[in-house]
Amino acid sequence: MIRDVAPAGVLPTETPAARHWIREAPIALPGASCQDIGIAQAMNSSRPIRVPAHGRGPGTDRKALWVVSELGLPTIVRSCVSCGSTRHSPTGKIRVNANHKLLDVWLLICCDRCDRTSKIPVHERVNVRALGNERLLRFENNDPAMVRQLTMDPTLARKGAYQLDWTGTWQLDTDIPFYDLQREDAAPLEVIVRFELPAPIRVEKLLTTGFGLSRPAVRGMVDSGRIRLPVSIDAKAREDFAFLVVTAPSLSPERA
Repeated sequence: MIRDVAPAGVLPTETPAARHWIREAPIALPGASCQDIGIAQAMNSSRPIRVPAHGRGPGTDRKALWVVSELGLPTIVRSCVSCGSTRHSPTGKIRVNANHKLLDVWLLICCDRCDRTSKIPVHERVNVRALGNERLLRFENNDPAMVRQLTMDPTLARKGAYQLDWTGTWQLDTDIPFYDLQREDAAPLEVIVRFELPAPIRVEKLLTTGFGLSRPAVRGMVDSGRIRLPVSIDAKAREDFAFLVVTAPSLSPERA
């Protein structure tokens, strides 16, 4: 729900139970809901966020938190040599092959249609000392966090010449049940966007989803200066940022 929130550091440890959920996909994966404590920690996090160059406007004492939370990992898009399908998912396993002091490391993926297992190279002929003991143990133990990190790694995708499909992997959790942006006297608002999942999402999509407005309405408010962004509305964001919603500027005598 939309609410006025206290400055960072004096927020309650729990958020209200009643929340407004907006899903990018109609079906949620089991166990993927965002925890209340995670929202509170995100709001109080000290990690830097991008804000509009002109900074906060006067009287911007209302805040809202939007969290891009995780429903699942992206689909790995590459052709299967057995059935020609292009949809693959991680198996949850990492294979390590040793050749004296040199190691090969692969992420194992499975075709969604025929279940054929294939490999994505992570390291090839790398010296065991170059990996470090901790990283090597995570590979050998099929560490779930490491599997998640490798599956979402855009650098690995470019190197392996495959695409990542983020459809259905995220949901936008907001504490805004209603905010009438189209009222000229609406109170100024600062919106903090946190990414628990680094899914590349168009800023326009975030705005239309978060406020429940049409694309023309959102673009009109950006063009008029009502919504002030630190990045282009057409940009794809995957890192934390903040933006401002300000009172509608009064018309100048020339425009009145």
